[in-house]
Amino acid sequence: MTDWKIPLYAPSTGEAEARAVAEVLRANWLSVGRVTQDFEERYAAALEVEDAVAVSSGTAALHLAVLALGIGPGDEVVLPSLSFVSAAAVVALCGATPVFAEVKGAHDLGVDPADVAARITPRTRAVVAVHYGGHAADLPALTALARRHGLALIEDAAHAPATKTAYGVLGTVGDIGCFSFFATKNLSMGEGGAVVARDPEVRARVRRLRSHALTVGAEQRHRGGPSGYDVDGFGLNYRPTEIACALGRVQLEALAERRVVRQEAVRTYRELLSGLPGLEVPYADRPVEEGAHHLFPVVLPDGLDREDLQTGLRAAGVQSGVHYPPTHLFTAYRERYGTRPGSLPVTESVAARQLSLPLHGAIEIQDVRRVAEAVSRTWAPER
Repeated sequence: MTDWKIPLYAPSTGEAEARAVAEVLRANWLSVGRVTQDFEERYAAALEVEDAVAVSSGTAALHLAVLALGIGPGDEVVLPSLSFVSAAAVVALCGATPVFAEVKGAHDLGVDPADVAARITPRTRAVVAVHYGGHAADLPALTALARRHGLALIEDAAHAPATKTAYGVLGTVGDIGCFSFFATKNLSMGEGGAVVARDPEVRARVRRLRSHALTVGAEQRHRGGPSGYDVDGFGLNYRPTEIACALGRVQLEALAERRVVRQEAVRTYRELLSGLPGLEVPYADRPVEEGAHHLFPVVLPDGLDREDLQTGLRAAGVQSGVHYPPTHLFTAYRERYGTRPGSLPVTESVAARQLSLPLHGAIEIQDVRRVAEAVSRTWAPER
């Protein structure tokens, strides 16, 4: 791996996480058990909901959401192309068709409700609202749209754990919310995720599907419960580990403090980059206190080569990233669904110019200043 002076992401783990893992190892039970249940209760409390179901990844959360809603062959799900591929993949794996919609633009990388509305057909069953970078999608418009057409609203809140907004806590506004606790996320369990749902029956279905639809779990049997079990559906093994959930409990306690670090970094970035002509900072019109700030994206002006800028940053030891290549342009989606370049011009234009700068829960302001200086030094002279 490159020895970056300023990495795009750095883990926020320490002795507290090490102690939590050691306690699980001493307890001698590593799959879903009491630590998982405790984490679920704490996370549900942070979201101000009745219950949360911990799972093995954000992708598992999305897959279980689609399965629990009964979406399958012949159905369509409208979702943004400017997102990680997992949301579209789980729709395809359930036999349904992902229908890609535009984002609003460089100022707001959330899905455009007007474009979503134009893509709804009699086969549409659900809409996915991705809270890009930890910033709320247009939930009032998307909620109204879903209700008007009788659709499920799935919130992909992978970037926004326990994030309160004027619309409500992200992930809890729609019918079902999905979270990711991957290694680089704001709340990191290495691998992990969670699902919440407004309908208790849907939530119960997610919990059963998480573990092969078994009527009695392994931990119950291990602790002297019923030795037999039935299977009342077709489920999967999407269980988290006790180790992951132990990490999650510690990370959840530190989430608010680390969010303040992210907010201060974003405030500094906005100030230092504001003078670069043509550079657009998405969500800069929103108060810095809003959002989870998982990513710090910028959108470059037309004519400024992104690779040249990344080369300049690399020379300064600064890592950068691209979030994300549009899903509809990937080979699998072009071949199966006939998506093609030019079909989503706003998304494609923004994606070609988007760049993510370093941001994490332990970043120091002096490093933010160095990144901004490196961007300024490599900016095209004519601009």
